[in-house]
Amino acid sequence: MLSNLYIENIAVIEKTNIDFSKGFNVLTGETGAGKSIVIDSINAILGKRSSKGLIRSGEEKAFVSATFEDLSPLVKKKLSVMGYECEDDTLILQRELHLSGKNTCRINSRPCTVSALKDIGEYLVNIHGQNDNLELMNPALHIVYLDALADISSLLSSYRETYHELKDAERRLKEEVTDEELRLSRIDLLSFQIEELENAGITVGEYDALNKEKTALQNQEKIIKELMKAQMILDGDGDTSDGALRMLDDASSAMIYTSRYYSPAEGLSDRLSSALYELEAISDELRSMSDDIDLSPSRLEEIEERLDLLYRLKKKYGETEEEMLLFLENAKKELKDLNDYAYNREQLERRYQSLLSDATEKAEELSSIRQRISADFISAVEKEMAYLLMPDVRLEIERERVELNSRGCDKIEFLISTNPGEEPKPVSKIASGGELSRMMLAIKTVLSKADFVDTLIFDEIDTGISGSAAGRVGKKLRELSSSRQVMCVTHQAQIAAFADSHLFISKSVREGRTYTKVETLSQEGRVEELARIVGSEEISDSAKAHARELLSSAQLS
Repeated sequence: MLSNLYIENIAVIEKTNIDFSKGFNVLTGETGAGKSIVIDSINAILGKRSSKGLIRSGEEKAFVSATFEDLSPLVKKKLSVMGYECEDDTLILQRELHLSGKNTCRINSRPCTVSALKDIGEYLVNIHGQNDNLELMNPALHIVYLDALADISSLLSSYRETYHELKDAERRLKEEVTDEELRLSRIDLLSFQIEELENAGITVGEYDALNKEKTALQNQEKIIKELMKAQMILDGDGDTSDGALRMLDDASSAMIYTSRYYSPAEGLSDRLSSALYELEAISDELRSMSDDIDLSPSRLEEIEERLDLLYRLKKKYGETEEEMLLFLENAKKELKDLNDYAYNREQLERRYQSLLSDATEKAEELSSIRQRISADFISAVEKEMAYLLMPDVRLEIERERVELNSRGCDKIEFLISTNPGEEPKPVSKIASGGELSRMMLAIKTVLSKADFVDTLIFDEIDTGISGSAAGRVGKKLRELSSSRQVMCVTHQAQIAAFADSHLFISKSVREGRTYTKVETLSQEGRVEELARIVGSEEISDSAKAHARELLSSAQLS
């Protein structure tokens, strides 16, 4: 259950610390005092969407913390699956909202995401607001209530998985090439492209290598001239001058001779010999380079033709050799698929039919369960509505077979008759605001038996309800609180009188700023508040007497 809620800088709430009790808690206060802000804060801590507009004016951030105690085994298991430990049977959720839009969230002091708060929040609290009554006006949502009582979540999940696979297979079938002329045309194009690329014999790095060779061939005369010049410097011209090799050989011989008489010259002799060997090797390489250069203009022509071919292919199939080879690979795969078209389509058709059969079977099973549970649902809701002073109500469930969709093959709509002798009609055409509120409470009461959360919050669901009907609503909420924690935001004294704990929300203005306070009322405080709700602005003795009577009557019932 939710035992404590701490709120800081949320709207008109500067700081407040709220303790909740087991059983039935009510929150009352004047319009605009901040009751909805408490619900917004709880929504925030449960990971619901929260805007930075919630942050109190003039502040940079807001903070909400919620403490849950007496955790159910289901909650503990969920926390364990999520990777969070729970000590002393206590869970603390925290969320900080920043004007920048950033959220800082924690579960038991460990960082988490907003989605993690939402995941665990679904196991902790259910909030039923005024807008829930409007859901009854939307027939598309009626099936959700029936499914909740039927407890078919696992079967529905299995069906949806099959249904999504079915829709994917259907999409792929539609995408298949069905025009034979178009298919054959595509085969011809792919065959030509594959042949063109394979005949080209493309290798990675070829384009760059050919360009380098082209540059060398275009400058071969200059290259040969410089090679010969370098070689002549090393070898000499053979007639008029000696080359570097001959002079280096003479220098080496001189040092060899000198070293006989002067030992320090031995090192120079060795170095000169090494230099001579290196230059002789260089001279040989220069001679070999000169011999290897192809002076034939045909090679340059071959290279230019090859580069031209590669350039044209690059324009068609990819900027690099890698991209062109990938194009070739993909083209071969597509061609194979097109050539195997009949076989592939047959396989896809078989898969589609298998999935259709599986989905239909599961949808029929879902439909059968809904049909079985409908009578129990109608009986239970009518009983609850009778208790809420609508004894003549008659509820029917209209079921229509439709095409497979995400919930199966059923279209469900609730039909209602509120007066004897009238045929049941769609809820949207019959029910008033007060009747919608009571019908929704009746449905929520029935569904609560299948609900696994420990805390139920009803936010002003008593719209259009007053008098003895409001008293019945209060009594029903207290009955619900016997097995779980129930909270209710209300303007009805008849409902508030049944509470185990009464929280009063008030506001004040100091120095031009609005401040909201939440306090747990004593018995006499409850009398004052109930008298305020049922009485006028001035609380009279008769209003207080009526309030005491309401409290006394609620405690005895």
